[in-house]
Amino acid sequence: MHLDIWLLLGATLVLSAIIAVRLSHRLGLPSLLAYMGLGLFIGEGGPLHINFDDVELAHTLGFAALVLILAEGGVTTNWRHVRPTVPVAIMVSTIGTLISIVVVALSAMWLIDMDWRPAFLLGAVLAPTDAAAVFSVLRRLPLPSRLSGMLEAESGFNDAPVVIIVIALSTHTGAPNLPELFGLMVYELVAGAVIGIAIGWLGAQGLRRLALPASGLYPIAVLSLAVTAYSAAALLHASGFLAVYVGAVVLGNARLPHRPATRGFAEGIAWLAQIGVFVMLGLLASPSELPGQIVPALLIGSVLLLIARPLSIVLATIGFRLSWGEKMFASWAGLRGAVPIVLATIPMVEHVEGAGRMFSIVFTIVVIFTLLQGPTLPLAARLCRLKSDEQTRELDVEAAPLEELHADLLEVRIPPESMLNGVEIFELRLPSGASVTLVVRNGSSFVPEPTTPLQAGDTLLVVTTDAVRDAAERRLRAVSRRGRLAGWFGETGT
Repeated sequence: MHLDIWLLLGATLVLSAIIAVRLSHRLGLPSLLAYMGLGLFIGEGGPLHINFDDVELAHTLGFAALVLILAEGGVTTNWRHVRPTVPVAIMVSTIGTLISIVVVALSAMWLIDMDWRPAFLLGAVLAPTDAAAVFSVLRRLPLPSRLSGMLEAESGFNDAPVVIIVIALSTHTGAPNLPELFGLMVYELVAGAVIGIAIGWLGAQGLRRLALPASGLYPIAVLSLAVTAYSAAALLHASGFLAVYVGAVVLGNARLPHRPATRGFAEGIAWLAQIGVFVMLGLLASPSELPGQIVPALLIGSVLLLIARPLSIVLATIGFRLSWGEKMFASWAGLRGAVPIVLATIPMVEHVEGAGRMFSIVFTIVVIFTLLQGPTLPLAARLCRLKSDEQTRELDVEAAPLEELHADLLEVRIPPESMLNGVEIFELRLPSGASVTLVVRNGSSFVPEPTTPLQAGDTLLVVTTDAVRDAAERRLRAVSRRGRLAGWFGETGT
């Protein structure tokens, strides 16, 4: 019966969290607030009085959850959308992060009388933006593609350098050797990226050649490969967080079968990880200690939001031709979430003096400033005069391998804004070896003629040989973006 009670409690919490997602979505808030609220509600200060104070377990589970969240972020990242912004995202996630750490640390030493070590730890813990919070909020806003791509890539990249700094400050009693720390950071980041790319590429090649007996195995294989990238990097003392994100980006953008199903599975796992980690962090926090840290949290959070983040964005983006409106929005959109709170458990595990206070300050900052920033992002986008430059939605293509025929079956859904609307079948000019065999329209299916015009909302079944599978998909995406004259514009699609 004890197991039954815990299963009932767990299922009830998950269902409550799912319902809370709907409310937070309507309010423009990251769902983390609702989850942490659930944790506080069932914790030591709530009616259920569940006492959870195992910091080491929270640290371990928190890192595991971050791995899954970063994997989902990578799998759902559109590389074509993010690729032009990678250089600026790397600058913001490295140089910008270091600037933010120094500004917040000096402010903590002056404003709340912290010693240098906990002050720099606080600055490091608060420096990274949170992938889950950024993805859940910013992907709903109509933003310029280079700005949204930069913010997405930054949230995936900036965990790695910060983890190195936090561990170094937590495990060394004296001042760290800066040249040694810099060399270690360069090695871990470069090695992590290489490992992620290698495992992602090798995994994609293997999955493309290995026809699995059930479609549900592909999402499991992709997520397992992403976790493998993290583990391999960690064992080689490289950055596991960077490896898992980069590896997931490679896998998510490879021409793999059942990609929409893989994205859906990864999103479901990430939601479950978010629910678990935020509820756990709410349980770990002591409600009796939080009110006493509101003033320090407001002071440090204001410095972070109004000084450290804008300064890091402005200095790190010099030479990248971002408008002042884009820089202002990027400064306001630096959302914090699970990452800072999970990182704050590292000093607690290492028994750093003042780590408990720092955890409470970080927890309070995340709650207060998420409430401030989340709902105001649409207003900030309007004030900064930002508009989306995407003219059409990305074409949704799902592939199923036909192993015995050495062919693929592509299922293509035409979105409302696609320029495939009105294009006749023969105007697609698909490569030899690819053919539209069936059109599903308004619940009915038919075999199209060469002169059959396509309509928004149609689903096409395209059979293509292995040799021209990539070319056929590139052509469909090109026509979807540029219309029947895509070839005249030199549009190749990706």
